[in-house]
Amino acid sequence: MKENVLDVLMYLFDHYMDEDVDTTEDQGFLATELAEAGFDRHEIDKAFAWLEDLGILCEQSEPDDAKIHNALRHYTNNERQRLGAGARGLLQSLENRGILNPHTREMVIDRVMALDAAEIEVEQLKWVVMMVLYNQPDRDNGAAAWVEDMVYEEASRPLH
Repeated sequence: MKENVLDVLMYLFDHYMDEDVDTTEDQGFLATELAEAGFDRHEIDKAFAWLEDLGILCEQSEPDDAKIHNALRHYTNNERQRLGAGARGLLQSLENRGILNPHTREMVIDRVMALDAAEIEVEQLKWVVMMVLYNQPDRDNGAAAWVEDMVYEEASRPLH
């Protein structure tokens, strides 16, 4: 049985992203599909709550101070434990490239901290970034597609 909320979220995103499924309206159908795929009901419920909280975050307007692009982000001890040096480096790189802004970076950090994981690997973080960007009202800016390419390109690389 798969036991990780992030695994449930990745499965949902991977299998239903292109189908424009509303996780709120189709929750019963999706829960059945996820259970049949081997996910634990408790983890499924936590994944739906995670997505609901993401939706709430995305509905909030961007604060004026989020437009400050030259500010340095200091991570708390808990954030540093969950986001290792590689993950923090990825976030900084994505912000430097304009893929994330301070507001979306904070959303990503919030969603990472909401996961039941001791540490998030860089590949897992890419999925969280992609989910956050795909839930943005202005996702037509190409950032979500760029991260999606990064996630799936990495997954398709042959192992040596």
